[in-house]
Amino acid sequence: MILLSLITAGLGSHPRPVYGKNGMVVSTSRHASQVGIDILKNGGNAVDAAVAVGFALAVTSSSNGNIGGGGFMVARFADGKTFTLDYREMAPAKAHRDMYLDEKGDPIKGKSLFGHLASGVPGSVDGLLKAWRDHGSGNISLKQVLAPAIKLADKGFDLSYYEAARFNRSKERLSQHPETKRIFTRDDRVWEMGDFFIQKDLAKTLKRISRKGRNGFYMGKTADLIVAEMETGGGWITHKDLENYESKYRDPITGSFEGVDIISMGPPSSGGILLVQMLNMVNEIQKRSKEFPIDFSWNSSDYIHTIIEIERRAYADRAEHIGDVDYWDVPTDMLLSKSYAKQRINQIDLSKATSSQLVKHGDGPIKESEETTHYSVVDKDGNAVSVTTTINWGYGNGVTVTGAGFLLNNEMDDFSIKPGVPNVFGLLGNEANKIEAKKRPLSSMTPTIVLKNDKPFLVLGTPGGSTIITTVLQNILNVTLHEMDIKEAVSSPRFHHQWLPDMIFYEKYGLSSDIIENLNGRGHDMKLRGNIGEANGIMIDEKGYWGGADSRGENTAIGY
Repeated sequence: MILLSLITAGLGSHPRPVYGKNGMVVSTSRHASQVGIDILKNGGNAVDAAVAVGFALAVTSSSNGNIGGGGFMVARFADGKTFTLDYREMAPAKAHRDMYLDEKGDPIKGKSLFGHLASGVPGSVDGLLKAWRDHGSGNISLKQVLAPAIKLADKGFDLSYYEAARFNRSKERLSQHPETKRIFTRDDRVWEMGDFFIQKDLAKTLKRISRKGRNGFYMGKTADLIVAEMETGGGWITHKDLENYESKYRDPITGSFEGVDIISMGPPSSGGILLVQMLNMVNEIQKRSKEFPIDFSWNSSDYIHTIIEIERRAYADRAEHIGDVDYWDVPTDMLLSKSYAKQRINQIDLSKATSSQLVKHGDGPIKESEETTHYSVVDKDGNAVSVTTTINWGYGNGVTVTGAGFLLNNEMDDFSIKPGVPNVFGLLGNEANKIEAKKRPLSSMTPTIVLKNDKPFLVLGTPGGSTIITTVLQNILNVTLHEMDIKEAVSSPRFHHQWLPDMIFYEKYGLSSDIIENLNGRGHDMKLRGNIGEANGIMIDEKGYWGGADSRGENTAIGY
């Protein structure tokens, strides 16, 4: 643990968790985290704060915070009530399975990623407002929820070093659409830390939501602007698509591991199912280790090999079995069963890698930029909310709705454009995730709450595209098996495997040379890459709340 402490201490300015007695907010933006804390101080509950943070991120974290995309919310209240809310984007009514294929049936490069046709119907506004309406404290009005975001957009906010650098690094991409270029680039100079970023059109959009609620976005002026933008660029979203959008409460995915209980998101997110499935497989491997000793210490060769083999099998199942439950019969019970986990780990050789070409999806008794963002909130009563939201790639499809000030998503790429053809994150999908009108694309987002003694213990999640699920898995293992605090857990080096491509991705300084050599010797293909995710978590104990802001990026934990 000494090496780990040295690594995590060097990754950020706060090597220890941030403490709060009455509440905690952890997000990618210091402005947004402060908005959430202010709501809590003014009598709001965790849902009120989460909704206010969501709208603030649409202003202060342009590449991933959004009202032009969608997300998932998982909540657990102090009285035991739980809800999971799906506000994932939907395919327009005109969408069909071959919409991105040429006359030969081959994918048209970039068509599902860039421009107007790449966008699904946004769900964030509907979802955030539904959560506030149904589960807010009643002490915070809609005007109060939106006021901080409106002020940040209308009056501006000072850019952090990270946000300014991201604008500058993305200048070419942000220059492809005239309205995006006008708002996010500067011809005469680069953005610098401390520059004030003002977004007047976005402020007007947020004011319409503040005055008219859902109708202030999905109908009226904003809807007219979205449809006009679609017609200008050949997109398919219509007034009717916007009017018909509806966020949905879904059944939570639940499981147990090492004395804690898991609550996570179900389809169209694959996150919860794969998370619990992989934890079940870890548990079965631990049982086997009584007969065949395994070194399960943190990031040992045995540990990494075992987790990789588990991930390999889970992602193979993802490609075959999981899609929008409104359109596909997902075998949830099978995938979450202990017997299925045992069946899957029986195929694992603890001494050598299994080629992914030989690993297929399982069958049982019944026949998904990583520019996402995650934030976690807990209030004084112990109510907990975990939210992951996205527009898919950084800055989505690159199109800003002219006159409305917000970027649109390119979530249509999260569908299986063609069976066996990977999306931008290398994830494969088949019939379960094919494009259909009004369907929601498969996601990897994994907002999660972990209970101990039937009370919230961990509030977790991360961005990271296909690496989201494996990051949340490792965060939970870091706490339960390796006894890390929340800051260590979210900041420690990570690794990732997703079945195909058949390689282990790992972060710089994450693995020692002898570990890499050992894994190579077992037949693994090792590939160094940049950061894996930016997890933001909270740990709760009898002393209060401990905020863990991932040292990757400029994430901020604020407690009071």
